[in-house]
Amino acid sequence: MAPLEKEFIPDMVLIPEGRFLMGSDDGMDNEKPVHAVWVDGFMMGKFPVTNQKYIAFVQETGAQEPPFWSEPMYSHPNKPVVGVSWNDAVSYCEWLAKRIGKQLRLPTEAEWERAARGGKDGEKYPWGDDPPEKRGYPGYDVEHGGPERVGVHEPNRFGLYDISASVHEWCGDFYDPNYYRISPERNPMGPSSGLRKASRGGSWRHKIKFSRSAARSSLNPTFKYADYGFRVVISSE
Repeated sequence: MAPLEKEFIPDMVLIPEGRFLMGSDDGMDNEKPVHAVWVDGFMMGKFPVTNQKYIAFVQETGAQEPPFWSEPMYSHPNKPVVGVSWNDAVSYCEWLAKRIGKQLRLPTEAEWERAARGGKDGEKYPWGDDPPEKRGYPGYDVEHGGPERVGVHEPNRFGLYDISASVHEWCGDFYDPNYYRISPERNPMGPSSGLRKASRGGSWRHKIKFSRSAARSSLNPTFKYADYGFRVVISSE
């Protein structure tokens, strides 16, 4: 099999190891209690996986195309791929991991929140405490609708673009609203079983409700929604 061209491999940034305060005392009940969590260092996609990155997976594996690719509001190569189920996202990760020889996967909830906070506890959003509507831009593609192209606005402190402001992002964990009560202190991986998969971050459609770094959401792993995408991580070696 020929080497995968660089244009199809996600750009990655280092999220350093560290301890942070996960959750929120003034958010939803599923964000409580606030608890200290240690996360080992890892690499994370600088952007959500785009249509351009995802197309090689579809072409090589024969996987089903996302259901919205034919619609102009979702189809630009530099827009995040949407309409992928959790199962689709995992299949992409498994395919790319084999192609590049790395331990590539979806982030855990803890990794995602550590990355979104950018190394600073206490702020509500990855960019600080200002709500999305005060950031000076709408958070969606004004001309065509749907999400904006990736990388249009400034990154967070770890160099991640569009985190919590583009698409809801799948995480690897099963979802349990009460998990924080029993979560281990180091590298929590989520419950061992469940019916729904965790997701994080605000989207172009529901940005205000879920944009806070601590906000948690979940979905049936087979569902394909136009505001759901994902980004990848590579475990530290």
